[in-house]
Amino acid sequence: MDLNIIQIVLVVIVAFLAGMEGILDEFHFHQPVIACTLIGLVTGNLIPCLILGGTLQMIALGWANIGAAVAPDAALASIASAIILVLGGQGNAGVSSAIAIAVPLAVAGLLLTIICRTIATAFVHFMDAAANEGSFRKVEFWQIAGICMQGLRIAIPAALILAIGAGPVRGLLASMPVWLTDGLAIGGGMVVAVGYAMVINMMATKEVWPFFAIGFVLATVTQITLIGLGAIGVALALIYLALSKQGGSGKGGGTNTGDPLGDIIDNY
Repeated sequence: MDLNIIQIVLVVIVAFLAGMEGILDEFHFHQPVIACTLIGLVTGNLIPCLILGGTLQMIALGWANIGAAVAPDAALASIASAIILVLGGQGNAGVSSAIAIAVPLAVAGLLLTIICRTIATAFVHFMDAAANEGSFRKVEFWQIAGICMQGLRIAIPAALILAIGAGPVRGLLASMPVWLTDGLAIGGGMVVAVGYAMVINMMATKEVWPFFAIGFVLATVTQITLIGLGAIGVALALIYLALSKQGGSGKGGGTNTGDPLGDIIDNY
């Protein structure tokens, strides 16, 4: 698919915002489900990009910066894979290939993130010098420069992919053998499962397992829409909060063990 100049500019702007949000974390433009959806919106490929973003979001759930360890770059993976999906012109059929490409792109983005953060340490020293001078304007300038650098970290690769054009991208995807595309699709599905399992492993406690089991069973009922599942999830969350308050109130002589359901049972 060939994009016009307005669409190209909008894609670069979305990429720039996604790069900044990787640091700011205010509007979450760097999250795959939002970044891919915005790319699909400005290019007229909303449905395929929305599917791609939702799938990548399940992978990115397991990506988190812990201590000095920097997680793979979800912003570059989302933007670049969405652009490749759009340029490939394969629609929903190209989602599997785009997902497979997103994982190595995330690793490449990790390298770019480390480079940008290393350069940003020099900006900190410039800001310290400006603070000693009492120049708030210089402090703001270097702060904005650091944020813009993070935006360019995604915008420049996005512009390079757009400059290559749809032809080479479509040729690259078409030249991939069936066994490779099928293998990448299977591998991408496994990565999604691993990412979700990592999140469950971090959040799992004995008091929330019953709610997880209920949600897992309800998700298999095809008659329930996503809106219905969301409403049930909100209701279960409110029930859990109510049980937590009741279990930890100390009424009835019970002790708060950290398990609200167990505390309530013990109180009775």
